[in-house]
Amino acid sequence: MTIKQSGYYNALLHINLTTGKITKKGICAEDIKDYVGGRGLGMKLLWDHIKQPGINPLSEENPLIFLPGPFSGFPIPSVSRTCVVTKSPCTSPIQSNYPHASTVSYSNFGGFFGPEIKFAGYDGIFITGKSPTPVFIQINNDNVEIKDASNYWGMGTDKFDKIFIQDLSDRRYRTCYIGPAGENLVPYASIIHTASRAAGRGVGCVMGSKNLKAIAVKGSKLPDVADHNMLVKKMTGARNYFKGFSRGKILSNIFRKNGTAFLFEKKSKKGQMSVKNFQEGTFPQVDRINADAARNKLWVRNYSCYCCPLSCKKSGVIKQGKYKGLLVHDGPEYETGTMLGANLMISELEGIMKLIYDGDDYGLDIISAGNVIGFLMEAYEKGIIDKDDLGGIDLTWGNVEASIKMLEKICSKEGIGALASQGVKALSKKLESGSDFAMHVKGLEIAAHNVQANPEKGISYSTSNRGACHQNGETVKKQNSITLIDSLGICKFACTTPLGLSTKKLAGLLESITGIKRSADELLMVGERIFNLEKMFNYREGFGRQDDNLPERFFNDAFTIGTEKGAVLDRDEFDTVLLKYYQERGWDTKSSKPEKSKLAQLGLEFTYS
Repeated sequence: MTIKQSGYYNALLHINLTTGKITKKGICAEDIKDYVGGRGLGMKLLWDHIKQPGINPLSEENPLIFLPGPFSGFPIPSVSRTCVVTKSPCTSPIQSNYPHASTVSYSNFGGFFGPEIKFAGYDGIFITGKSPTPVFIQINNDNVEIKDASNYWGMGTDKFDKIFIQDLSDRRYRTCYIGPAGENLVPYASIIHTASRAAGRGVGCVMGSKNLKAIAVKGSKLPDVADHNMLVKKMTGARNYFKGFSRGKILSNIFRKNGTAFLFEKKSKKGQMSVKNFQEGTFPQVDRINADAARNKLWVRNYSCYCCPLSCKKSGVIKQGKYKGLLVHDGPEYETGTMLGANLMISELEGIMKLIYDGDDYGLDIISAGNVIGFLMEAYEKGIIDKDDLGGIDLTWGNVEASIKMLEKICSKEGIGALASQGVKALSKKLESGSDFAMHVKGLEIAAHNVQANPEKGISYSTSNRGACHQNGETVKKQNSITLIDSLGICKFACTTPLGLSTKKLAGLLESITGIKRSADELLMVGERIFNLEKMFNYREGFGRQDDNLPERFFNDAFTIGTEKGAVLDRDEFDTVLLKYYQERGWDTKSSKPEKSKLAQLGLEFTYS
């Protein structure tokens, strides 16, 4: 069925870069109802397109799907998000019948790109094939063209962002693009939007495999809604929630003042920070890199995504030292500042900002890049690799210049960078050493949240469907909620804390747009359905119970400093919690495969075989 649904155009823009064919296709009405948009609808489209497991993520067959949600484009607070869905080039199971087995990858970024897709008249963009030469896609409402990008190939994202918008001769275009890392097919390359917003976790590598440098989109439309008066009322209520003396106002003030940098101090005090390749959870020099330090030394302005009252993004200018004058649009945020700071034992704020700038300019996933460099630093310290292996780089803890050089080698795949570009799992396997401190799950590098003193985060990492994911949620209910939020097109910061918008409020907003009345529990079931479909995609690829694991470090290496000194995971306790998780999910406790009855309950019988 392709019946028009309120709040949607029922239009997916299909672009085949091999043939150059551009078409507009409808979307099944049942899929819109059951999967909503964003991450959910992207997962259903991916399942329907990839009929058999084991395809190469860098093949022409693997789609790259850009999907906003049903909230995108409307003046609802924090509805800026776009989800990029594809088959991951980063992950792999312990054992599979397929040489190219990998998980789903979904990556969520803010800014203005997703709303502009809606303004242009589409519910999403579905890209397949591979251009024989570098190209970009230009979308102006119904006018869609594939254009030559040869002159842009090789440009860093900072330079490209400036030149490309000038060449388009219209600043109303919203753009996303890859840097040299994506062009060079570094598996953990990112897609960058407006200089610093990133869709990470490898989706940039898939974009590079298609010889697609950039997408530019602008439009002048909005879909019809089911109840305009109800939408105005619900939008006004949501906006007012972030004003006055409400809990939402408290949330807004926190992010406007400090961005995610407020977490530096909080996480370090709790022993939950990734420090020295996850050997510790407390960073003794945290006061040198925290929000107060950044505000005093760097930050010059706050800026927001589309319709967002939180203004969590920060621009900083380096005002002293060898990097003086460098403008960096990326914080430091907690993830970037920790993975290229505390995790490498770097406390020089200006050096961290230079590393963040270079990582974004190359178009690298900074979480993975910082994790990889931390692994190499530890391997170098332990004598597993030496200076000759590193091409003459003295990769010691805290060494900013050495880390800058290593980022360059990873991006260009030069020397040790060719192996390092494949991630810590490949590194440890090739070196035949270091697997105990290769910090990944299913091949995807762990983010800036340590686990020894935070066992719940271990559940988040081990059960995430895209590999190690700090945003996955620590309980079944949180995971279902986050999956739903990723599908609506609204930012997690506005929803996932006790201070954010409730699921009941989200249900009211969605009803006003679509006309479909659902309770909060019914809407959470949408998230559960999507999460289980992702799980079945992975299971079909060969991922099972043995892949829902954690690095040995978390069970073996207790913290030696901080308030959580001595903390370490108990393996038996973790296995017990994981068993209860499977039972609550309705998954087989030995294989981790969702039970047939659970899939039937969620309308996923088509996945069972």
